[in-house]
Amino acid sequence: MAAAPTQIEAELYYLIARFLQSGPCNKSAQVLVQELEEHQLIPRRLDWEGKEHRRSFEDLVAANAHIPPDYLLKICERIGPLLDKEIPQSVPGVQTLLGVGRQSLLRDAKDEDIDSDKYDARSLLCEQ
Repeated sequence: MAAAPTQIEAELYYLIARFLQSGPCNKSAQVLVQELEEHQLIPRRLDWEGKEHRRSFEDLVAANAHIPPDYLLKICERIGPLLDKEIPQSVPGVQTLLGVGRQSLLRDAKDEDIDSDKYDARSLLCEQ
């Protein structure tokens, strides 16, 4: 068995499965849920004595009823505008999860210099 996922990884698996359940990829969601349960990647629950117990995906959904199926999508939609306030992108108004350089969601302040030398707006927006 693989190492237990971190809290963030386990939550990401959960959010991906919920996102897939809410769209046209329901079969993929079913397979992912089966694998999460099979490989025990669903976070365990703690009882009042602090003992850990396995739980099903459905139990996790019930425990997180406040999280809608499109929660991961909403997170992705918010990241870009929040980052733009700190480190503006090179092509304002273009929202993508797959950007490079100053269009990347993983950009930092040092990417400013790199972008101007390596990329232009046309290469980021158009397939050449």
